[in-house]
Amino acid sequence: MNIKNIHIGSLIRSKVEEHQISIERICRFFGSTEGDIEKMYHVKSMDTDILMKWCKLLRFDFFRFYTGHLILYSPQSRMDNALRQKGNSLVFRKSIYTQEVKDFILEKIKNGTMTANDVVERYKIPKTTLYKWMKKL
Repeated sequence: MNIKNIHIGSLIRSKVEEHQISIERICRFFGSTEGDIEKMYHVKSMDTDILMKWCKLLRFDFFRFYTGHLILYSPQSRMDNALRQKGNSLVFRKSIYTQEVKDFILEKIKNGTMTANDVVERYKIPKTTLYKWMKKL
């Protein structure tokens, strides 16, 4: 799985095949034609309402791929900037580490592509968290 370049349509197709859900059931669920469903399999991104329906149908959180992407590839923000914006608006925090993200990072360390210090510096993952993951290997 390439977390950097997410192609949501192909991920959905693979889950449909994995769960062996018939195209007729999917068409009824979405109220769409078979052609519309096939088009969804080929899109790189889609509307969140439609993606939420896929999550419900397949009982799988497809948003976790985007969360992983944000954790690994979003630019680092300054702390003083985050403190100023603490009003009524939502604050994005990098505190959700899915299994895919953990596997991705541990694979980089295992292959020798990155050291533990490189991971801490680049992805701003706390050292204690990273060492707990490494201990479980």
